Amino acid sequence: MSVARMLTGDRPTGRLHLGHYVGSIANRVKLHRRYESFFIIADLHMLTTRNRREDVDQVAGNAREMVTDILAAGVDPGRATFYLQSAIPEVGDLNTLLQNLVTVPRLERVPSLKDMARDAGKEEMPYGLLGYPVLQAADILCVKGEVVPVGRDNAAHVEVTREIARRFNHLYGPVFPVPELIPADTPSLVGTDGTAKMSKSRGNSIALSDDAATVRRKVLGMYTDPNRVRADVPGTVEGNPVFAYHEVFNPDRDEVADLARQRRAEIEADRGLVDRLIVEGTERTRQEVRQTVLEVRRAMGLTGAYQQVRRRAERSRRRADAST
Repeated sequence: MSVARMLTGDRPTGRLHLGHYVGSIANRVKLHRRYESFFIIADLHMLTTRNRREDVDQVAGNAREMVTDILAAGVDPGRATFYLQSAIPEVGDLNTLLQNLVTVPRLERVPSLKDMARDAGKEEMPYGLLGYPVLQAADILCVKGEVVPVGRDNAAHVEVTREIARRFNHLYGPVFPVPELIPADTPSLVGTDGTAKMSKSRGNSIALSDDAATVRRKVLGMYTDPNRVRADVPGTVEGNPVFAYHEVFNPDRDEVADLARQRRAEIEADRGLVDRLIVEGTERTRQEVRQTVLEVRRAMGLTGAYQQVRRRAERSRRRADAST
């Protein structure tokens, strides 16, 4: 019996933080030994909100940091395929073929897209951001992903993927599995400012790569009880991000943090490891995606249309040669 495939990943917009760990990475660590696991470095998705040249120039460094963080969190490099999305142009081909299987009103009902536009300071939604779930569908379906671990923000995106897969199979035949969502069993992690979820763009995050001194400084500066306006007012647990962190993390969190830092040091000591994983994983994934796109084109009849035109052109050429 073949092992089911899992697709997951992140945009290389900066260092991963505790919110990523709670919302997705911890779940991936648990799941990646159970499935054939693909980890996407989603730099094309990054372009929907960050597309300046200086943003693109940071992709390579951010990709290395991201993979290092994921490995340090406990993912076994021998059981994970990491790949750079933009290095596989066939993903764009599949995105083009799938985009007509979903309507604009359906995409406008995906709640997180407006939040993403707002957080990126966009007054109007870019076309690419509206189509974010379609490109995400291409990511999942290009490797025929069967399970997708998701946080709350991405559940609606993957539901679009499921709809597109069913629609394609209905129109053209059974090419794609309909992926299953595996939701994270933990809540979103509030940021250190206590006003919103943890986010790099808001500056309220604790990075997985932060050293002990940096973590201590950030924790000591955290927003705590919103109702305790004076020292003589008793504090409460509700709404206090410090206590939220206590509830989320392992009671042996110091031991866990030390282990993660030890893993990170070992990974960084092997200077070529992360680069090798990205290059080898990208090459392997591109072969998989090429095969998938070929299957899709055949199912849709696109290869047949070109072959008909090519045969007619060849017959015309032979008649012209015979008449001279």
